[in-house]
Amino acid sequence: MTAAELVLDARNATGESPVWRAQEAALYWADIPRGLLQRWQPGQGAATQWQLPQMLACMAAWQGEPRSWIAGLEDGIYQVTLGDGEAHTQQLAAVVHTMPGMRFNDGRCDRQGRFVAGSMLMDMAAAQPVGKLYRLGAEDMAAGRAQDLQLGPLVTPNGLAFSPDGRTMYLSDSHPSSQQIWAFDYDADTGTPHNRRLFVDMTSLPGRPDGAAIDAEGCYWICGNDAGLVHRFRPDGRLDRSLALPVKKPAMCAFGGPGLDVLYVTSIRQDGIDLSDQPLAGGVFALRPGVSGMEETEFRPL
Repeated sequence: MTAAELVLDARNATGESPVWRAQEAALYWADIPRGLLQRWQPGQGAATQWQLPQMLACMAAWQGEPRSWIAGLEDGIYQVTLGDGEAHTQQLAAVVHTMPGMRFNDGRCDRQGRFVAGSMLMDMAAAQPVGKLYRLGAEDMAAGRAQDLQLGPLVTPNGLAFSPDGRTMYLSDSHPSSQQIWAFDYDADTGTPHNRRLFVDMTSLPGRPDGAAIDAEGCYWICGNDAGLVHRFRPDGRLDRSLALPVKKPAMCAFGGPGLDVLYVTSIRQDGIDLSDQPLAGGVFALRPGVSGMEETEFRPL
């Protein structure tokens, strides 16, 4: 293992949802409040950016469409198609949020290619458990609606990941009032989680449980927001190791590189606070943890 390497001094307000797209050898990610979708390739000095009309929280590649993504924005789930210098959006499913001031947060595809994403109230200080987890598969898209998976209460759903065999779903609530990570049995045929159980209680560990990734050994990597760490948990919930970053608020991690053996980590840069002890906040970093990851499943619309 090596120390964290700065990939790009991106200065993202909230860098989230990194996805490695192997056929392009490129890393994509979002800056949520700025509504930016960004792309970077090793060896490039800067990222390419596309401006979206709403905040962009989470995304997954669209199977068979090399320039298209499925994404959770503010008021629904969209197809985002990247053009030369501009992005085109088409709503696939509108969502009636529990209350005003909500948006999507963490999300990705399950192993069968369904898009799963959570919603949250943007005012985290309100600590309102109004978040939901939604699923959009081919049948849901044909019906024009995302399926509410009836999981709750959730304040800030995060840490969504699926085991290599797709039969376990992981979900965290990163709000300071919760800081829990759960595991669910996941019905691969219907895309339905059940048998919710506590996987890790993060209240006794450094950092709040933010975005996550799964490695090829079935271990769960999650960013310890506020602690500048990325933790690796074994499938039985035991903490295996913690890797340090030069910033306090890592947001989400993803495996990438030719051998899927690089762990890329996005981070948060807060306005109005002293950043003298973390000048690289908002940057994108790379770790070499000594294990390989899983390739992200693309969205399958049919």
